[in-house]
Amino acid sequence: MPDTEAERAVLTSLDDGILTVTLNRPRRKNALDQASWDGLRAVFARAGDDPEVRVLVLTGAGGDFCAGADLSGDRGDVHPLQRMRGVNEIALLLHELPIPTVAKVEGVAVGAGWNLALGCDLVVSSRTARFSQIFAKRGLSLDLGGSWLLPKIVGLQQAKRLALLAEIIGAEEAEKLGLVTYLVEPGELDGFTADLAKRLADGPPVALRQSKQLLNENADRTMRDALSSEARTQAINFATEDAPAAFTAFMEKRDPEFTGKWAVK
Repeated sequence: MPDTEAERAVLTSLDDGILTVTLNRPRRKNALDQASWDGLRAVFARAGDDPEVRVLVLTGAGGDFCAGADLSGDRGDVHPLQRMRGVNEIALLLHELPIPTVAKVEGVAVGAGWNLALGCDLVVSSRTARFSQIFAKRGLSLDLGGSWLLPKIVGLQQAKRLALLAEIIGAEEAEKLGLVTYLVEPGELDGFTADLAKRLADGPPVALRQSKQLLNENADRTMRDALSSEARTQAINFATEDAPAAFTAFMEKRDPEFTGKWAVK
């Protein structure tokens, strides 16, 4: 049983390589208090170094993903810049996690909660989910990476619309804008996400980590830089057991079993 406030606010379970991380403040629509921030920081910091974890699925308890930061709590005398350094650390930890990450969204995903979902590699949403960059309605500007993520996904003009008007949009519009990867019926959300996570967990772990790193790094680089990075990482892939295993499985007309083990002796 969870025995600290952070562990109660952020629940984790590991099954067959899939780490499910659940925001657990359903009475507050999983709004992020200090215990939630602390819990996310601890989980993200550990997950990338755990060889048993191949995929991370982020979700919320009680029918909602996350209502953003909880602004009702006592923040003490901590300077806002110091608090934001902690928020920024969590955004970077999620962005730089080497393993694939999936957000499973139902209910509301607003403010920092939506940007937490956008910080994942893939977003699976129920058709009934609702999204908003709510910050302007709270007298605030974007945080948790929203000012970087939104223009990359939807372009500058739509990013400004979402940020400046703080509109609430439905899941179908979010999908059209590219902010949702998969849109499913509410009753299919759990099964679809579980299947997606298993497909990722069954993939070649070293190769998937490197593809994710390449995409993150090279989005802002030249073609020459990207090609150099691709050559380096491909050499690493050929030094694992996975590439030859995939070739053998292809020749034998069966699915490969990927381990990520280093093959060079």
